[in-house]
Amino acid sequence: MIAALLAIAALALTRQPLPRGIQWVRLAVVAGGIVVGFPLLTSFALTTAPASHGAVVIALLPAATAVMAAIRGRERPPLLFWSMAAVGALVTVLFASLQGGGIPQLHSSDLLLFGAVVAGAIGYAEGGLLAREVGAWQTVSWALVLACPLMVALTITSVIDQPPAATPVEWAAFTYLAAVSMFLAFFAWYRGLAIGPMAQVSQVQLVQPVMSIVWAAVLLREQLNFFTIIGGLAVILCAGIAVRIRLGRTPLKAE
Repeated sequence: MIAALLAIAALALTRQPLPRGIQWVRLAVVAGGIVVGFPLLTSFALTTAPASHGAVVIALLPAATAVMAAIRGRERPPLLFWSMAAVGALVTVLFASLQGGGIPQLHSSDLLLFGAVVAGAIGYAEGGLLAREVGAWQTVSWALVLACPLMVALTITSVIDQPPAATPVEWAAFTYLAAVSMFLAFFAWYRGLAIGPMAQVSQVQLVQPVMSIVWAAVLLREQLNFFTIIGGLAVILCAGIAVRIRLGRTPLKAE
C-alpha cells in the first residue's frame, strides 16, 4: 500500500497517460503476480520456514521466468541456453540447500513458495512485455495502483486484527521493502526485461539466493563458511554464462 502511494504520486507528478483497453487486463496479471502473489506467498511461507530454505525454492524463479518468457513472449532460446539455465538452477538449489544445512525436507510452506515462484514468473514475463509499451516504471506503478483497493482492505483487516508493533530496526526493514523491493527496484528490473531477451535477462536472478544468504548473514547473523563462498562463486559463474549466450533479440519499442 505504501508503494502504491509512491506510485500514485509519481504518475500524477509526471502526468502519465492512462493505459488503454487490454492493457488494464495485462496490468491485472502483473499485479496478481508481483504485487499480490509473490510478496504475500513468500511472506506467509517465511513465517514457518527459515530464509535459507526459502532461498532453495526461490532459486527456481529464473528458470520459471525463462519458461514464461518463451510462452508469453514467444522467445525461442537455443538448447544451449536451456541446458545452462537448468545447470544454473541445479547449482543454485544445491548451494542454498547446503547453506541451509543439507538437502531440506519438504515443508507445508513449500507449496506457498512454489506458488510464489509461478506468480513471480508470470508477473515478470507479462510486465516485461508491457514495459515495452507503457514504460518500465510506469508498468509497476500502474500495477500497484490497480492492486491498491485490495491492499487497503487487507491492511485495514490486518491492523484491526493485530495492531502493528515493531522495533525501529523492523520499521526500517518495512520501509525498505515498501519503497525499494516493492517499487524502485522494479524500475531497473522491468527496463532490463523490456530490453531483453527476457529469457536471457531473467537468469540474472540466479544470483538472488546468493545475495539473500549473504544478507541473511549480515542482518540475521546466519553462518557463512568456505563452501558457501565457493558455491556462491559457482552460482555467479553460471549466471554469467547464461546471460552471455547469444539469443535472438526482441527489439525494444520506443517509449
